[in-house]
This record gives sequence, structure tokens and C-alpha cells, in this order.
Amino acid sequence: MPAVSKGDGMRGLAVFISDIRNCKSKEAEIKRINKELANIRSKFKGDKALDGYSKKKYVCKLLFIFLLGHDIDFGHMEAVNLLSSNKYTEKQIGYLFISVLVNSNSELIRLINNAIKNDLSSRNPTFMCLALHCIANVGSREMAEAFAGEIPRILVAGDTMDSVKQSAALCLLRLYKASPDLVLMGEWTSRVVHLLNDQHMGVVTAAISLITCLSSKNPDEFKTCVSLAVSRLSRVCVSSTDLQDYTYYFVPAPWLSCKLLRLLQCYPPPEDGAVKGRLVECLETILNKAQEPPKSKKVQHSNAKNAILFEGRNNFQISKWGHWPTKFGNPWCNLCSFLSQVLKVAILAEKYAVDYSWYVDTILNLIRIAGDYVSEEVWYRVIQIVINRDDVQGYAAKTVFEALQAPACHENMVKVGGYILGEFGNLIAGDPRSSPLVQFNLLHSKFHLCSVPTRALLLSAYIKFINLFPETKATIQEVLRSDSQIRNSDVELQQRAVEYLKLSSIASTDVLATVLEEMPPFPERESSILAKLKKKKGPGAVSVELEDGKERGDSDVRGATLSTKCIFFLFRFSTPSPSADLLGLRSAAPVSGAAPSAGSLLVDVFSEAGPAATSAGVNDDGFLRFVCKNNGVLFENQLLQIGIKSEYRQNLGRMYLFYGNKTSVQFVSFNTTLNVQTKTVEPLVEGGAQVQQVINIECLTDFIDAPLLNIKFRYGGALQNISLKLPVTINKFFQPTEMAAADFFQRWKQLSQPQQEAQKIFKASHGMDTEVLKAKLLGLGTALLENVDPNPENYVCAGVIQTKAQQVGCLLRLEPNAQAQMYRLTLRSSKDTVSQRVCDLLAEQF
Repeated sequence: MPAVSKGDGMRGLAVFISDIRNCKSKEAEIKRINKELANIRSKFKGDKALDGYSKKKYVCKLLFIFLLGHDIDFGHMEAVNLLSSNKYTEKQIGYLFISVLVNSNSELIRLINNAIKNDLSSRNPTFMCLALHCIANVGSREMAEAFAGEIPRILVAGDTMDSVKQSAALCLLRLYKASPDLVLMGEWTSRVVHLLNDQHMGVVTAAISLITCLSSKNPDEFKTCVSLAVSRLSRVCVSSTDLQDYTYYFVPAPWLSCKLLRLLQCYPPPEDGAVKGRLVECLETILNKAQEPPKSKKVQHSNAKNAILFEGRNNFQISKWGHWPTKFGNPWCNLCSFLSQVLKVAILAEKYAVDYSWYVDTILNLIRIAGDYVSEEVWYRVIQIVINRDDVQGYAAKTVFEALQAPACHENMVKVGGYILGEFGNLIAGDPRSSPLVQFNLLHSKFHLCSVPTRALLLSAYIKFINLFPETKATIQEVLRSDSQIRNSDVELQQRAVEYLKLSSIASTDVLATVLEEMPPFPERESSILAKLKKKKGPGAVSVELEDGKERGDSDVRGATLSTKCIFFLFRFSTPSPSADLLGLRSAAPVSGAAPSAGSLLVDVFSEAGPAATSAGVNDDGFLRFVCKNNGVLFENQLLQIGIKSEYRQNLGRMYLFYGNKTSVQFVSFNTTLNVQTKTVEPLVEGGAQVQQVINIECLTDFIDAPLLNIKFRYGGALQNISLKLPVTINKFFQPTEMAAADFFQRWKQLSQPQQEAQKIFKASHGMDTEVLKAKLLGLGTALLENVDPNPENYVCAGVIQTKAQQVGCLLRLEPNAQAQMYRLTLRSSKDTVSQRVCDLLAEQF
């Protein structure tokens, strides 16, 4: 690569970066960036033409600003102009900007493609490499359409330099992975295969990656590569030629050897006797070298030797047993068979367990023996049972602690251990052999061997340890503060480390105990592993109808309004897995209907009996429970559970409905309609599965009636009909308003007209607990004003109802009489219908 000249230091860029790093606050950084953007924009729009150096400097600044997370909407043309420069540094910056900021829909894409074609057709190897790197970095379908025919020509051309061939091979590999239908080798196939004979080892290494990918998709077209790959492997492993600068810690060309061995695994053993004999000779040489004393104590030496050994072992297996697809069929079929067997073992262990200690032992032993085949549902279930049963928690903690002490511990065991010790590690902490620090060190010793999801679970276990064992706080904070965590390349791990570190640093002991309290027991319900097995019994279908209580119309989505003066936009359906019950809706307490029968933990797999046709009335009780809260179970009976989660901001809201099939039988004829055009619901709802429905809401003006949800489906041949009110009430659009006592009573007096006030005096029906009262008033959506009312026993609140048409201010005063067990509730607002409706809703809550 050309050396950067002394004048290319771009001092202005260095000063700008230094200024940004020295900013003391986010506001100061934004101010400095805006100042620089204004300066760059004026330079680009000025009458004076900029030279290449200035363009390069300003484009670099724009690129740096973009990498800081700020949007850049200009400077693209100047970057494209840099592509036509004959200076390497200017062209390099132009390509860098294009690779990072320009997308395939840009109006400049044609100019960019022309500039890339010019560089590819030039004989300057540096410019050709820059163009190939840009194509590979963008890797879009448009790039594949434009250059998929040009790059193979460059790759096999006799006068192409070795460095360009390497870039061309890897660029073609990138395009093939992105758009395999556009990369057609055709006449180039044999010439690409013969790159395995190239004298330059770098070209061979790059070409093998390309040929391996192409061979996996089109093995017949590239089968001639087998003899060439064996020949090349023989020269590396046996004769030790071609190795001048490619020996790594006394191991000849380890990366090339591994790639050659991996390529050979794509084909059955060679039929030609000479080729097969050379391959066997290579594999025997690999085994013999693995048994030789190490030539270096460095770990790099052993890693390189072992990498070749493992790839050679894989070839031994194929040579001995034959090619997997032809001899044994698809190995995924065998894997699925093992998975099914593990599920059945887990189900039988749970169904016939007479002692839960025995069940824990059995499942942990199953994870130890068949760890790779244990699905998430299995270890989810054992954790659920342990959490639900106090008598087995200590035993489970002790057993999993002992299991983690094994030198080779499967990752699923680490997951179970992290979860159980994080919750119940305190039950075995009294034993010096399982003290808090010993537990933590044992878990952390597995951390670096696990995948990202397991590491995330372990980080959660660590913060739980800080709550359970304050003496481990300093040690765990040191781990969370380490660069490997707080600067982790994985966003999830980095965020957890930062947030957990901050939480453990600033939160008081009481707050920490509240946030990290022990997981509550799960309700007894059908096992997730049983539900997964039942999915194999065949698909079924489901019908949901949303109505507003009026006759449905066929109006367009933009013009449709309900009689409630709220617009509901139904825009997405999804079916999460039974284990992905993130909102905990399926684990909430039942609202109505009968609970599942007790007895066995599992229902009968073969039960197909269904109830007779039933019809449930409108859920007035369930509806009123959601006036002061947004999440929970709206309806539940022995067949169906409907959960709800909603959020509101100003006059907009979003509601998530979760329809859970609690049975093992599919619901038939399940679809969703509204008085607006909606997407069709998923046609199948499996037994034990859950369907999610998302509704966007906009409040146009104040309203009284709630929309009606009518659910119809067939279960066991019998028609089921359930009508529910959706808990969308006017108070959901409250915005809390803080105000002083003087302002409150001044506004109270202004709303003194009789029609502006609604008042109710009623008897308490739910007790008069102070904290419960405050929680309900806050749940209403208003701001609870402290030290405003002269009587400290009274409660006053203020808020503004946001609608699209107007804003309605509301003031509330609740006067409890503990002796008489009575309340007087007074609402004043600028609109009489709002006062009366909010008063009616709130009176039902106390």
C-alpha cells in the first residue's frame, strides 16, 4: 500500500477530534458538531472550488460525525468526486465514505458504479483493490448486478497481480453469499478451480474459501477441485514445499491446510486410487505429526497443530464411513430424532415423578448426558418447578452446584446453575464448601466458555448475588467494570454490564432488594415441553372479531372511526413460542372461568374431548380492573386466556392482545376483523401456543363507550363465543400535571360551573389502605399532588386529557372518611362529559 505523505496528516481533522473528546457534556459535543457542520456546509456551497485535500479533510470530518451517531445529509457528492482523484489517500477516503454512508437507493449509485468500473478497468493494482474492497463492503444486490460478471474475469486473468486476485476472490465470495442467483460462474469454473495450483499462497488461500462455498451449492460443477486440493495438501503436509513465509510457530501453513481439509469434506472419498492414496498419506502424516513432541511451548503452536488434527480427523471419519449425505442420509434427521427422544424422557420424568428431588436429579443427569440435544423448554421447565416448590429449592441449589464442579460442563447445565444459584444460592451458602465467593468463582469460571445468551444470563445471576451476598459486591463490580464487559463488542452484554454496575453502585440496599427480589412462583399450567411435543400432532386454525358494538362498515383505514371516537389500527400479528411469554401474561392469575384441573402436572396427551358450545357475556368486572392499570389478564377460562399489555402517550396508544390456547387441541376458524381494513390473523393456533395482536390507538375526542371484542372459535367441534370490552377508557390519555397549592385552588375555583363538576359519595368496597389508594390514583394517569389540600387525609390530583381535537384539564379531590368507611369523590374539568365519565370510572375502583 502506498505510504501516506507527510502533508496528508489533516491537522484540522485531528484538532476537531480532540475538541470532541474534550467536551464535558453531550450538549457541548452537539454544539461543537453543529458548528463544524455549518462550516463544512459553507465550504461545500461556497463559490471557491475546493482542492482534493480540502474535500478529503471535510469528508473525513463528516464520516467521524456519522460514526458518533449523528445523521449526515450532505457531502455525498464531494465523496463521489474523490473517487475520480489520482491520489491514493483521496480515493481511499472517498471509498471509505461510500462504503459507510451511501445506501443502494442513493441517486448517486450510478456515478459510484461508473467510478468503480473505471478503477477496475485501470491497470493500477492499488485502485483495483480499493474498488474491490468497496464492492465487498457494500455487498448489496445492486453491486452484484453491476459487477458479478466483471470480477471473475479479473480473478482468472493472467496479467492480474496476486494482491488483486486475492481481493477479487474474497469480493466474489461476498457477492455470492449475498446474491447467489446473480453470480454465475459458467465458463470461469475450471479456471477458478485451477487457482489451487497458483504459486502465490495468498491467492490459493483466498481461492479455497471461494471454491468451498461454491462447492457446497454446486458440488458437481467443482468436483475437479478434489484432485488439485489433495495435490496441494500433499505439497504442504508431506513435501513441505511452498512454505517460505508461511510457517506459523513451526507449523507449515496451518490456515491453508485447514481450508484444504474442509474443502475435501464436501466430497466423498476419491475414487481414483492414486488420489486416494495421496490423501491417506496426508492424513497419516497429520496424525504422526500430532504425536510428535511439541516444538514450542507457545499456545499458538498447539492451537495450530490441533486445528489441522481436528480437520484431518473429520476427513478420517468420512473416508471410513463414506460421505454423510449418501451413506447415512441427512444428519439433521438423526438430530431431530434425538431431540424428540430427549423431550419424551423429560415428559415421562415429570409425569411419573413421585419425589421432586428425584425429578431434579433426573433432568440434570439428562442435561449432562444429552446436553447438545436438550432444548430450551426442558431446562425452562425444571427451573419453573424448582421455583414453584420450596421443599426442593435447597436440594436443587446443592445438586446443581455439585454438577458445575465437573471439569467439562455443558452449557445448558451452566444456564440452569446460573439461574438457580442466582435465586437460591443463599440456601447453601452456610456450608464453607459452597460459600458465596466459591459459588461466584465457580460460575465465573464457566463464563468465558459460554455463548452470548448464556453470558447474559450469568451477568443477571451476578447482580442477584450482590443482593443475596453483599460481601461479594466488590468482586462482582470489578468483573462488571472490566474492559471485557463494559466495552464488550456485543451490545446486549455491554448494556447489561453497564446497567448492573450502575444499579449496584447507586441503589440503596432496600431499592436493590426490591428490584432483585426472588422470582414469584409460576402458576401451575401445562408444561412447555409437552406443548412443544403436541405441536407435532398437526396444525389447526382460530377466529377473532373486533367490534365497536355498532354495525361494521367497509370504510378505509384512514377514514374509519369507531362510535367511541377512537381509531384502532390493527397492523401486526405474530405467534411467539410457548416459552417466549415475555410479558408473563400466561403466568398471571385467572380473571374469570375455571382454572385447569389439579392432579397431574401434565394433562393427558391423548385427550381430545371438547366442551359443548358455550357463550360468555361481557366482562364488566375484568374491564373495570384495568381502569388504573395497563397490564394483566383480561379474561381466562378453561380453554382460552387473553392477556393485555398497553402503553399510552398523549393522544396515542398501543395495545398488545395475547390469545393463549390453554388446551392441547387446536382452535378452528379463528380470524380477526375490525370496522377498518385489517391484516388477516395467523390461520393456525396450536395447542399450548399464543397469538399476539397489536393495535394502534388514536384518541380523536372524548368518548364514553369502550370497543367490544367478540371472539369466536371452534373447540372440539363446538362453537365458542366470548364478548369482552377492551379496556380503552378516557383516563388512559391523561398526562400528569404538577402544580402548587395556590395554582390548584385558583384553577379549582375557575371550574366552578355546575356542569363542570361531577361528584359521588359512596361506600368503600375494597378497604381504605393508604398505599393502595395512592397507587390507584397514580394508575389513573394523573399527578398526585402532595401538601396541597389543607386536610392531610385528602388526596388531590391534576392532569390533562390529550385528544386530537383538544386538551381537557382535570382536577380531582378524594375525601375518605375512615370512621364511616365512605368516600366523597369530586371531579372538575372544562368539559362536563369528561368530568362525569372519569368520576364514574374512578368511583368503581374504591
